[in-house]
Amino acid sequence: MVDYLRLEVRRTLRDTGFVIGGIALPVLMYLLFTNIGDGADGDWRTGSMVGMAAYGAIGCALNTGGGVAEDRALGWLRQLRVTPMTPRQVVTGRTLTGAVTVLPAICAVLLAGGLVDGVRLAAWEWALTALLLWLGSIPFTLLGLGNGYGLTGQTTGVVNMVCNLGLAVLGGLWFPVSLFPGWLRSVAVYTPTNRIAELGVSAAGGHAPALGAVVVPALWLVAFGSYAVLAYRRNAGTV
Repeated sequence: MVDYLRLEVRRTLRDTGFVIGGIALPVLMYLLFTNIGDGADGDWRTGSMVGMAAYGAIGCALNTGGGVAEDRALGWLRQLRVTPMTPRQVVTGRTLTGAVTVLPAICAVLLAGGLVDGVRLAAWEWALTALLLWLGSIPFTLLGLGNGYGLTGQTTGVVNMVCNLGLAVLGGLWFPVSLFPGWLRSVAVYTPTNRIAELGVSAAGGHAPALGAVVVPALWLVAFGSYAVLAYRRNAGTV
């Protein structure tokens, strides 16, 4: 399975579309959002940095499902069935691929914040912020896998894009939730994106997160994980 993981990570990182859309775009959006107009204060730069790092990580995590859908269409998954690898190992390998390939997106945005925008954090705050954003991306890897196993290749791409953009905007990754109308703010706090960003901001600020910032992502992890398992089982005969 280690060899399979290495192969999939190498395939993903060699994908030009993945590098541009998953890594370069969040960095450019972050620098744009924090350097237009009359400038931004330190809190806005830090919050935007965390939000864009989360956005990039989520996009990369969902991209794992697009790879699964493409492999189904090409017959690659059928080839894996004749190898000594079990279905559990195949799914685990894909999940680990998603977990590994989100790291460049997170690190790229955090580096832009520190080197370009002058965000200053203690070493442990940088490390904890990256760790929490990485852990927070795991539910989205499972969501992407569920889409990849349950939908066609073209449909998976569309659904992943809608999930990424919709949850990013609704969760306040692009714009502060404080700018939303009251009813929308009430909805936003139940989204995984909003709470994952809250975890990152708490770490960057050096204080403990609220209980909801831990509970809500955990519930979404269970929900998306169940969806991925059901999608795989339902389509086991075709993969």
